[in-house]
Amino acid sequence: MFNDRSILVTGGTGSFGKKFIRTLIQRYRPRRIVVFSRDELKQYEMQQDFPESCMRFFLGDVRDRERMVQAMRGIDFVVHAAALKQVPAAEYNPGEFIRTNVNGAENVIHAAIENGVEKLIALSTDKAASPINLYGATKLLSDKLFVAANNIAGNHPSRFAVVRYGNVVGSRGSVVPFFQKLIAEGAKELPITDARMTRFWITLQHGVDFVINGFERMYGGELFVPKIPSVKIVDLASAMASGLPQKIIGIRPGEKLHELMISRDDSMNTLEFQDHYVICPTISFIEKRNYNSNALNEKGNLVKEGFKYSSDINPHFLGIDEIAKINAAL
Repeated sequence: MFNDRSILVTGGTGSFGKKFIRTLIQRYRPRRIVVFSRDELKQYEMQQDFPESCMRFFLGDVRDRERMVQAMRGIDFVVHAAALKQVPAAEYNPGEFIRTNVNGAENVIHAAIENGVEKLIALSTDKAASPINLYGATKLLSDKLFVAANNIAGNHPSRFAVVRYGNVVGSRGSVVPFFQKLIAEGAKELPITDARMTRFWITLQHGVDFVINGFERMYGGELFVPKIPSVKIVDLASAMASGLPQKIIGIRPGEKLHELMISRDDSMNTLEFQDHYVICPTISFIEKRNYNSNALNEKGNLVKEGFKYSSDINPHFLGIDEIAKINAAL
């Protein structure tokens, strides 16, 4: 799919962007890969790790519509990974998150349609499902914008979809590197916000592969959710440092006890496939689409009314040994 094609990744210097681009280079022969981000130092450092001739680096901000239009000229596929993500920072700086996560999404959509981009997948988060913090609310708005963009595109060829998944093992800001840092510094205990806390668990490579599959599966308008295991945070701490005691410090403002990726209210629009779910759009498009069968001819069925996909009731939990094995492979 990506051979001799041009791909742009917003926020391309992040954990996902680097893994996604490395995977593209290993598996395909892309004509051009454009990294679009605003941090010149991260771009400079990334250029040392990615010397391939297909690589291009564009400085810019998704808040800048004109620059976004320039960057997407001649682009076939886009992954929109750029976002402000820190939950506490969002509560203190709501306007900044709105300008990047919401207004920025509008600019990305405009640029894609303006340039006739073939397909775009936007990365979402579990926090967009029934959001309780501002970050999650901005990502829910972003998700809605990208779904509706299929109508905005009209007869233009551009099609848009969303991928949502939970905690990425070892990514920046996740609990694994935080625990690793404490352990390396000789901590006498590991802080646990709540002993009942659970999280979905997905490796960076799995997340990248799911996005690549999404490009092949999508018609436009889908919100893809992978079937992934859950972990108990106390088990994670035990897997990383079995000899260290755990100290309960209390849940943080805006933090959920369990991760939710599909709410009960979405069940009436959710299809279950073998290895993923699809939340179908609630609005009608100009093109009539049957989402029960995707572009790969995989078949899905409507889930039961009242179904929800939450990390605490997930049928697949990782044990301590399994968590340790995954962490060792990072």
